[in-house]
Amino acid sequence: MANTKQAKKRAAQSDRRRVRNRSVVTKVRNVVKNLRKTAETEAAKVGDLLSNAVSDLDVAVRKGVLHRKTASRLKSRISKTVNKAKKTVAKK
Repeated sequence: MANTKQAKKRAAQSDRRRVRNRSVVTKVRNVVKNLRKTAETEAAKVGDLLSNAVSDLDVAVRKGVLHRKTASRLKSRISKTVNKAKKTVAKK
């Protein structure tokens, strides 16, 4: 338990940041998961989801929730998934 006024303030700030960061991370995870699921089933709709996912990853980096290289790696992986799904649709 915090004893000084400054320690109480820092604890409150940490709690606020933790809640905000948790919501941003959850949103990013859900967007990426939905994109991957849609790529498997409906590859035609994936283009809009990809741009939304990239945007959400960029927001997470700007807020300091994710490291820029982590976001870049995720963007690369989901782009690869989308391209693979588009190629399989084009073949059919």
